[in-house]
Amino acid sequence: MLRLIVTVLSRRLVSAIPTLLMLSLVVFVVLRLIPADPLAMMLPPNATPADAAVLRHQLGFDRPILTQFGIWLLNALHGDLGMSIGFQQPVTALIASTLPATLELCLTALVVSLLISVPGGVLAYAVTDRRGEFPVGLTVVLMQSVPSFLWALLLIAVLGVYLPILPFAGRVGDGVPMPHLTGFLLIDFLLKGEWGNWLGAVRHLVLPSLALAFGFAPLVIRVLRSSLLDQRGEAYVAVARLRGVSESRILWRHMLKNAALPALTMIGVQFGFLLGGALLVEMIFSFPGVGNLMIQAVRNNDLVLIQGIAIVFCVLMLLINAIVDTLYVILNPRLRKPS
Repeated sequence: MLRLIVTVLSRRLVSAIPTLLMLSLVVFVVLRLIPADPLAMMLPPNATPADAAVLRHQLGFDRPILTQFGIWLLNALHGDLGMSIGFQQPVTALIASTLPATLELCLTALVVSLLISVPGGVLAYAVTDRRGEFPVGLTVVLMQSVPSFLWALLLIAVLGVYLPILPFAGRVGDGVPMPHLTGFLLIDFLLKGEWGNWLGAVRHLVLPSLALAFGFAPLVIRVLRSSLLDQRGEAYVAVARLRGVSESRILWRHMLKNAALPALTMIGVQFGFLLGGALLVEMIFSFPGVGNLMIQAVRNNDLVLIQGIAIVFCVLMLLINAIVDTLYVILNPRLRKPS
């Protein structure tokens, strides 16, 4: 099994290299075609056109786009994504300091959404052709109609302001020192044994993760319900019923496992939208992740930083898709045949 996992994962990652190169080129060229001057934040108000020309030459912006891309790609292969124009810091260091916060938020939201969507999908399937089908379906549609940023505002208004029971700004409380071990606060506080600060970090994650989960869970609920409806007509379900197996055991022990495969694929495809939703949610909750960093980069016309974040997001999506494909092979015995 381990050999199969390594083989499938390595094949997916190798096949992703041409895609990553093409995406890198597209992002690089598109950003250079945007009518925005990245030097505006670096030049003083009394700068002359000659000063701008000198700075543009120093940064290499006066070279052909393909030449610039080749230089950038060579540096990127060595872990250098360039120097941020607005922050005057290496892009790699800026992303490394903020990416763990975004990943922690998105992974927490994914766990919360699964805690909502798995029982929700089973419930939506169980009430099919019954009196409760309409209210359950209406609830799912209403949840899916509300975007994540609007869920964020509603949660802040209800649980942060009207019933002030949860914090809605930052990752930790005021005055709490930030450990710098892995960048994931929930792990770092556990490693340091600071249980009070760990609980505080969890409380700060509740509202933003719920905002993302409420926008993500309805998709999983609908796919899971549809898959369960497909599975109930399969032969193994009829055989299990003839053997006297209870409906609940058939559902939870057999049907759910097979119905989870399409839902797993959908989660991998839609995880990019979860990352995209995190950009606005981080801004609303003042969450110091990549989303806030991206917004500052856009405001400053920081093309180098925008480009670095976009490439990192592409790498994350390709890696997630490779992991999902590997999990699909593990969970589907029919795909465990040597090629």
